Amino acid sequence: MDIKNKLTSDIYFVTMTVTNWIDVFTRPDYKHIIIDSLNYCSAKKGLNIHAWVLMTNHLHLLISSEQNISDILRDFKKYTSKQLTQNISENISESRKEWLLNLFGYAASIDKKVKNYKFWQEGNNIQLVYSESYCKQKIDYIHQNPVKAEIVNCPEDYRYSSANDYMGNKGLVEIIII
Repeated sequence: MDIKNKLTSDIYFVTMTVTNWIDVFTRPDYKHIIIDSLNYCSAKKGLNIHAWVLMTNHLHLLISSEQNISDILRDFKKYTSKQLTQNISENISESRKEWLLNLFGYAASIDKKVKNYKFWQEGNNIQLVYSESYCKQKIDYIHQNPVKAEIVNCPEDYRYSSANDYMGNKGLVEIIII
């Protein structure tokens, strides 16, 4: 299979990391902000998600789009940053609330472009997927992340990834299997 013949746009491997690699995505409500936002970008912004995994402090995506991917990712990060910091500040059961908000506030204080909280690290690690073998390597890497982190034994046992979709089941995010 030639990836270029299957899709009309380039495919990218993207990593987004929480500021200072802080483990934020430990609560389901925080994870679902990311899931809902990915599904929104897929349905309304033209983002094609081919594989994904949400770890405790970063997100890996394999994506394509006919739209400007940088604009979609910028909007995604801006929206999720606001939603996540708001959810953290309003979450009465968040024992780490003050610590988290102080860290995000400090990161914002040293970045002139950010007002209150800096949730995501600057920029995105974006790599062009240039071949079928590289694409398969990135999908395997994405799906093996929770296994290597010893969260699960099998990739398809991790709810917050597309591994289940690649096993023929329905996952939490709408994806286009390659």
